[in-house]
Amino acid sequence: MSFATLVQNQRAFFLSGATRPAEFRKARLRQLAEALAAREPALLAGLQADLHKSAYQAYATELGLVCEEIRHALALLDRWMKPERRSVPWLAWPARGFIQAEPYGVALIIGPWNYPLQLLLLPLVGALAAGNCAVLKPSEFAPHTAAALADLIKAVFPAEYVAVVQGEAADAEALLGEKFDTIFFTGGERVGRLVMAAAARQLTPVTLELGGKSPCLVCADAPAELTARRIAWGKFMNAGQTCVAPDFVLVDRRACPSLVAALRKAVREFYGEDPRQSPDYGRIINARHFARLTGYLRDGRVAHGGQHDEATRYLAPTILTEVSPDARVMQEEIFGPILPVIEFDTLDEALGRLRARPTPLALYLFTRDRAAQERVLAETRSGGVCVNDTMLHMVGSHLPFGGLGESGLGSCHGRASFDCFSHRRSVLRRPLALDVNLRYPPPKLSLASLKRAYRFLLGG
Repeated sequence: MSFATLVQNQRAFFLSGATRPAEFRKARLRQLAEALAAREPALLAGLQADLHKSAYQAYATELGLVCEEIRHALALLDRWMKPERRSVPWLAWPARGFIQAEPYGVALIIGPWNYPLQLLLLPLVGALAAGNCAVLKPSEFAPHTAAALADLIKAVFPAEYVAVVQGEAADAEALLGEKFDTIFFTGGERVGRLVMAAAARQLTPVTLELGGKSPCLVCADAPAELTARRIAWGKFMNAGQTCVAPDFVLVDRRACPSLVAALRKAVREFYGEDPRQSPDYGRIINARHFARLTGYLRDGRVAHGGQHDEATRYLAPTILTEVSPDARVMQEEIFGPILPVIEFDTLDEALGRLRARPTPLALYLFTRDRAAQERVLAETRSGGVCVNDTMLHMVGSHLPFGGLGESGLGSCHGRASFDCFSHRRSVLRRPLALDVNLRYPPPKLSLASLKRAYRFLLGG
């Protein structure tokens, strides 16, 4: 089946009205949840094959999050779909105004390879809850997971409702040439720009979940061991291949030695003396990324880790010190298990460095000082902020997750995902009666009287 035919069939199904009722949407979400449970072994095996994820890590960071997102949507969908009342101006009296969430129609969802199940299915939950059809394009760099997902979707949903397109980058490019009603892309900034350009040709709404160099700012008063454990947990999960992983640490010079020592200790506690033996430590996705990452090891002094094996794409959790701000590792998103640690002398200096950089997807701050917390929030920009921890601001369905500027456009999770795949349509409804002729020509008021009455006429 050609991509054009696939999209046409989905649009015809959408226009039939079948996806609009709440019960249809709920039933399909339940089907998805049931299929995820039934096919859990195949999905976990795919994640193990692609990224060396243990069953525990795969469930905790992928499958479990999707199941919780479905549960959340099922619990609140009726509330999300309910029209929202709005006031109307006196000029329109008698009338009622409301906002109705309308599904866009046919959505294209392009997923990444680092969390190939979670980051494809979380947007799908929002798309189905909002009443859309969807075409899914999983990453070709995680082929085992993509195949398991394709089998699952084909077994549960007809292709005119939800379909998976497997293939290379050329297939994604060809899909972007079709007319979709909304596009959701998760991936890197370079490809994100291409997606946005393709969407612009069709004037298609687009959501971009990108990345960037998410900084971690550590003040002198932060407790070293707790701070290090939380940073190491966020950084080295999935071998650092997480869009909101701490990309580098800016630490007060006075606290740097104790923080580096605590980071070493945390890595040993988490993954043992030889992390390659740990079932909880992942592998780099492919040879190209492995070569890029090992090249960064020359950009500073290896204070911990650095061991690597090309045959198995293993790269140990690594801490770099004595890193120049101009080094390549500080210019590109690392997206791997290398953590540069850079010292600063004053908070003014640290904030100046952060403001000089592109807007990151996440910003992390460790300090007990409430004034410092408020100052960092006021004087920096980022997609999201997590104070005194890492990653947790994106876990759960209640806080919207998204980027800003170079790190993305739009947001998702919970209600935000429903809104992402919905057009908020304003509706004003009047009866065919009581037609006051004040608004019709010729004017019934002088200009001076109109100016005095305008606020009253347009107020509500």
